[in-house]
Amino acid sequence: MRLQDLKWTEVEALSKDTPVVAPIAAVEQHGRHLPVFTDSMLLGEVVRRARDAMGDRAVWAPLLWLGNSHHHMDFPGTLSAEPRVYLDLLGGLIENLLAHGFKRIVFLNGHGGNVVPSSQAVFEARQRHRDRDDLLLLSATYWATGPQPPDLGPGFVQDHMEHACEWETSMILRLAPELVGPIESLETVSGADAFAPAAHGWTTRDRSESGHVGRPREATAEKGERLFEHFSGEVVAFLEKVVAWDGRSWNGGLA
Repeated sequence: MRLQDLKWTEVEALSKDTPVVAPIAAVEQHGRHLPVFTDSMLLGEVVRRARDAMGDRAVWAPLLWLGNSHHHMDFPGTLSAEPRVYLDLLGGLIENLLAHGFKRIVFLNGHGGNVVPSSQAVFEARQRHRDRDDLLLLSATYWATGPQPPDLGPGFVQDHMEHACEWETSMILRLAPELVGPIESLETVSGADAFAPAAHGWTTRDRSESGHVGRPREATAEKGERLFEHFSGEVVAFLEKVVAWDGRSWNGGLA
């Protein structure tokens, strides 16, 4: 069910063990061939499919399109919250939901730049409420809620998410092909980092003149549908675990 469709009295009447899912994404450049709303569009479609499958077993907050995208600010059209402002925003959302009595809160992320702040937000919130043993505070990214690398079947060149890449381009081709620019001549841009696994401060311009990373010319709409089916299914399986959590223990009786 969608939070925005409920009256406050209906929210008050919900079981506070109902998971609340807060989708978080971004508005940022996606190369010369994809729209700046790509992350929000893709997460929105994954959310739509997962929400239909979950029915009344979860509450879905409206998608938050503003994200942590400062690394893309060299490219026009990118909109980004200051990183520390964004962390405080996510922390405030958690506190709002806790104030209304909810105990199972999930950030469902659709942008790589949000991984660190959303993870930090749930960590900090748990420290603020360390006297409680009935909270499940989680941050999960839609393309990484299941085993990695994902088993997508034959035909895929990439085995992990990059940026405006084979995967994202395929999903936009499936969702809104009229928004995709020419891809046939786009070069492959490697995401390799010689300093990995060290954390490496970077901007997108350091890595890609065009703004994409990966192999977008390998994209097809058929691959996009397979990706949507896989990722939405993995999100549903993950949320089923949130629903089944026993409300107390670390592993929730699931391990």
